Amino acid sequence: SHGAFLLNPANDAIAMAKVLEKVGFEVESYTDADQKTVKMAMDQFGAKLENYEVGLFYYAGHGIQVNGNNYIVPVDANLYMENDVEYDCVEVGRILGKMEDSGCETNIIILDACRDNPFERRWSGRSVKTQGLAFMNAPSGSIIAYSTSPGRTASDGTGENGLYTSALLKY
Repeated sequence: SHGAFLLNPANDAIAMAKVLEKVGFEVESYTDADQKTVKMAMDQFGAKLENYEVGLFYYAGHGIQVNGNNYIVPVDANLYMENDVEYDCVEVGRILGKMEDSGCETNIIILDACRDNPFERRWSGRSVKTQGLAFMNAPSGSIIAYSTSPGRTASDGTGENGLYTSALLKY
């Protein structure tokens, strides 16, 4: 609500939830979530994974990197400077850790979140300019899929779904 509006993430999340349910996944879906909701959903998801062999976490929306760490930007984030990221956003490593701790054999994280930093203009002169998300090391049995190469940005697209999610939905 304080950054740049993205046209497709809610549509992407709804469409991916339908496709994943269709192929046999049990899905919990959230759109336009605030930070508290994102963190609680990650915690509940991690606890639930103990009973499954495959866990899949999908996110579409703003994502940024700060100091080599990737963050999901909840709808209530209001970042006046780079240091605010730690307090207003959710580090992607949180969900990776929850998935790893669950004992789930295969963990998949799909991040359609490599758009331009919507708060960067506010940060002028106070931060290091970074683009896209950073490469993440993942434990054995994990797959992390990005909508573009680490360090690059991806377009939101002009159709009903983003470019990356459109391809995922097609195949």
